[in-house]
Amino acid sequence: MKRREFIGLSAAGVLGLCLEDKLTVAEACSKRGSGDYSVVILGDTHFDTEPASVYHSNYNEKVEWLNRVQRAEFARNGEMWRERCPKLLKRAACLISEDTKMAFQMGDLIQGDCGSGEVHKKMLTDVMDSFKSEFGGLPFVTVVGNHDIRGVDAKAAYHEMMPKRMSAELGKEITKTTFDFNIGNDAFIVIDFNHPDDDEVEKLLKDTKGARHTFVIVHGPLFPYDANSCRWFYHGKDTPEHTEARLHFRREFARRNVIALCGHTHKTEFADWWGDGGRITQMTMNSVWAKPEFGKYEVEAQGAAEYGEIRKRNPFMDNGDPIKDETAIFDEYRSGLRSYTWSRAAGSYKLLVSRKHVYVDFYAGDSTFLSQRFVLR
Repeated sequence: MKRREFIGLSAAGVLGLCLEDKLTVAEACSKRGSGDYSVVILGDTHFDTEPASVYHSNYNEKVEWLNRVQRAEFARNGEMWRERCPKLLKRAACLISEDTKMAFQMGDLIQGDCGSGEVHKKMLTDVMDSFKSEFGGLPFVTVVGNHDIRGVDAKAAYHEMMPKRMSAELGKEITKTTFDFNIGNDAFIVIDFNHPDDDEVEKLLKDTKGARHTFVIVHGPLFPYDANSCRWFYHGKDTPEHTEARLHFRREFARRNVIALCGHTHKTEFADWWGDGGRITQMTMNSVWAKPEFGKYEVEAQGAAEYGEIRKRNPFMDNGDPIKDETAIFDEYRSGLRSYTWSRAAGSYKLLVSRKHVYVDFYAGDSTFLSQRFVLR
């Protein structure tokens, strides 16, 4: 297999972009970038609006507890998108600098639950157009999350619409929800964790062999995450088939020293794991500013010993069932963790890639000041 010829992307027309707003963040916009290139990143956004009837008038969930939980999510989304999340989005736009090539979003772009495929498409179109405009026309790449395909005819709507949209954003033909692209000599492999296409992931790993850095963009994290539903990670189901696939790809990713960019957990988490003959560094990002206090960066768990302990504080699932003891799966990863932090903070992120380092700078809420720098390489 020949090495791919990597071609750099440009961001013409957005150099030095800073959108004016009433949030006193204009002074925070950098006119000069640092490193070879940068990417502005949003975590989960769960785009929605008030009143809920705009996108959810056809919603008709029959299961009582699920109906209750999901309608609470509609209310949460409407409240946070009334004021806080627009501020967060404008702050993210002010992270764009001369070296910014693209903008990423880590899945769960929308809430879903529309009850209609056509309304689902409208929700996707509305948010893509809005975010694209906010970021001044930068190529905008998103990975499919579970909410992005949730609801009546939602999966079909997403699969019909979004590969075409990603093709337009990337300037290359995208036909699946697992695909790849490059920035300079770095490879970015975008993986659909809802329906893993193992053959396609194997192919993309081979096609991108020789990349300087290999980034995996996947909504659900590569490692089990510290919450009651800890099995919502890549090939995380507790079956022999998924366990075999999980361990196989963990080895493959470690051998490539993959940097994983994830969402789903609604947390800002950092994990640096060494094992299987290599290293996987995982940055999990969150832009669901569900409560005002999540606009501040406060670490609630730190170090390998605390990995998996947060979920024990609430030992019940949303339907009232007790959580399963998953100590073994956390122990499997714990010994390889050289760094681990867990925070409820939501905000925007900037990936900085240079010859010497890979950083992610995190800005909690709509803060004009750097909240935390994560050293990925």
